[in-house]
Amino acid sequence: MICEGCKELIVTIVSKGWADEVIRVSREAGAEGGTVLYGRGTGIHEQQTLLGIPIEPEKEIVFTIVDPEVSDTILEAISAGVSLDEPGRGIAFVIPLQRVAGRVHKTCTLDQADPGGET
Repeated sequence: MICEGCKELIVTIVSKGWADEVIRVSREAGAEGGTVLYGRGTGIHEQQTLLGIPIEPEKEIVFTIVDPEVSDTILEAISAGVSLDEPGRGIAFVIPLQRVAGRVHKTCTLDQADPGGET
C-alpha cells in the first residue's frame, strides 16, 4: 500500500545513549515506535579533544513516522524529555512525507476516511 501525503517524519539527533529516552517519551505522547541509526557529529558543540586527540562524538538519530495530527505533541514531548532547549543536547525537526510504502501495521487515516478512493 502506498499512502500519499498522510504522514510526517520526526527526526531527532541526540548524543549516544539518549535514543531510548527519545523513543520512550515519543511513545508516551502517541508514537508507535521509531528507528535508530548511528552517526557522528561535527557541530560547534562537538569539538572535543582528549590529550590533544580529536574525539568524534557518536550520535543517535531517531526516525519516527507519525500522523500529522500528533506530530506537534510528540515533538514537544521529545524536546522536553531530552532537554533539547539546552545547547549541545541535540535537535529535532519534522519533515512532511509525500509517499509512504510498507507500513503494514497501521493504515493511513486518509485510506480509512475514504476506502473507495473517491473524493
